[in-house]
Amino acid sequence: MHVAFSTTVSRSIGSVRRFRRGALCVALAVSLAAAPLACGAQSAAAPAAGASDTPAIAGAPGPSAASSTSAADDTFLLTIFLRHDESKPLPKINDQLRAQGFFKTFPPPGIEVVSWYVMMGIGQVVTLRVPASRLREVNRAIELTAWGGYRTEFYPTYDYKAQAQQMRATDGK
Repeated sequence: MHVAFSTTVSRSIGSVRRFRRGALCVALAVSLAAAPLACGAQSAAAPAAGASDTPAIAGAPGPSAASSTSAADDTFLLTIFLRHDESKPLPKINDQLRAQGFFKTFPPPGIEVVSWYVMMGIGQVVTLRVPASRLREVNRAIELTAWGGYRTEFYPTYDYKAQAQQMRATDGK
């Protein structure tokens, strides 16, 4: 009977892990699909992407689809999951991040924030537009200031919206 119980528990745990992994994939897909919509069109008065050392703020006007395709060829999108450490309450996490300089260091100056969402049950999901030559700088900012408050995951991503729209318009031909 003990063997049957432990087998059932193992199967249940495996199912939960698969469910969480599947839910995570769905959440990532939703956040990536929503990112271009959250950016909106850039107003004529707004500075061009990368023209300022101040990163864009989520919800603020961001680059349009046209400007994202005209971005420098050496940039890519990097989605970072900042998973909350659930063993600590939020005030303790924020105190640790403040003490480590997270709020001053991340993202590094001049790195464009494409989107920054809170994902309930996960933590925060940040998508940055990163010049390839500055990847190490972004990684070091996370290593030095976010670890301990967050567990981190990195996903290089790309904007597929224009291609998907074209394929839908041509019925995949």
